[in-house]
Amino acid sequence: MFNVFPTARLRPSPFFASAVAEGMTAASIYNRMIMPTSYGDPEAEYWRLINGVSQWDVGVERQVQLKGPDAGRLAQILSPRDLSECQVGQGKYVPLCNHRGTIINDPILLKLADDLYWLSIADSDIWFWAGAIAAERGLNVEVSEPDVSPMALQGPKAEDVVAHVLGDWVRGLKYFWFRETDVQGIPVAVQRSGWSKQGGFEIYLKDGTRGTELWNIFKEAGQPWGIGPGAPATAERTESGLVSVGGDTDDVTNPFEVRLGKYVDLDVSDDVVGIQSLRRIKAEGVKRHQLGLVLEGAKPAPLGFHRENIHHRGRNVGMMTNCVWSPRMKANIGYALIRADVTAGETVQVQRNGGPVDARLVPLPFL
Repeated sequence: MFNVFPTARLRPSPFFASAVAEGMTAASIYNRMIMPTSYGDPEAEYWRLINGVSQWDVGVERQVQLKGPDAGRLAQILSPRDLSECQVGQGKYVPLCNHRGTIINDPILLKLADDLYWLSIADSDIWFWAGAIAAERGLNVEVSEPDVSPMALQGPKAEDVVAHVLGDWVRGLKYFWFRETDVQGIPVAVQRSGWSKQGGFEIYLKDGTRGTELWNIFKEAGQPWGIGPGAPATAERTESGLVSVGGDTDDVTNPFEVRLGKYVDLDVSDDVVGIQSLRRIKAEGVKRHQLGLVLEGAKPAPLGFHRENIHHRGRNVGMMTNCVWSPRMKANIGYALIRADVTAGETVQVQRNGGPVDARLVPLPFL
């Protein structure tokens, strides 16, 4: 039984009651909110995502709204990715960096109008960051947190469920594109996106009083496809090579080190935050890179609360940032953030609590 007393420091999402009713057994804190992470059967939740359709409360993915004549300008100042061709109804993955070129968040940017944008953020206080940048630059834009909370449906059968509720037009949505609509009178924006590689959609609820109602509509519609609860906490994200900013990065990580360089356009305007540092980093050469690790051992041995050092030929070359048992690979796998001169194909030693464990470095993604 979960008792939650909402405060400014800890809030449930509009789908929290539904998550509890589904049997939520574990949760984490994300953007000062409660994020469900398990419903008691991690293996069933994993295979549901791989083979069927999984329903997630991801209301913790808060929106930073930029509204006003300078909304587009602020969006570009915050992003080292060129947004000049972004259209209304289009979303883009954008790594946000500080002035040193360190990645601080990796939201999906949604353009709702020429003067209205959302940044669907990962875990950090981008409201404060965006507001400070806007004030410092003297921009005519309001930065706020709207009443918008995503619910995700992920898995190879997610499209069938969403199409059953909303119509076959959703099948034509390109990745990261979205459309504003309603579900039985509930206002939403529907986007093809989600933190998995199994396909799916995020349904952005625009009325927080109707979370349980929206959840139940999709739950009922998904019964023929075996829908069930889940969370963005399975091995699938590691197998698929998805980056968790803040988890797989440290306080000096730049986008080039974690395979996000393709989302950085070095020819954007000089006033983009961090762009001059990013140009210098690229010119000097990236010192670290991210590879996969396949650890020896045939029993699950996930990463604890601390990152673990990686040794190669007697020297410390980096760290393992996550580790999880892969049901499809039948091995413990993880990410290495290591020196750029240590490459895929080599064997390293991960300094684990029980002693060193050999691991093979491989390219990402695993699958």
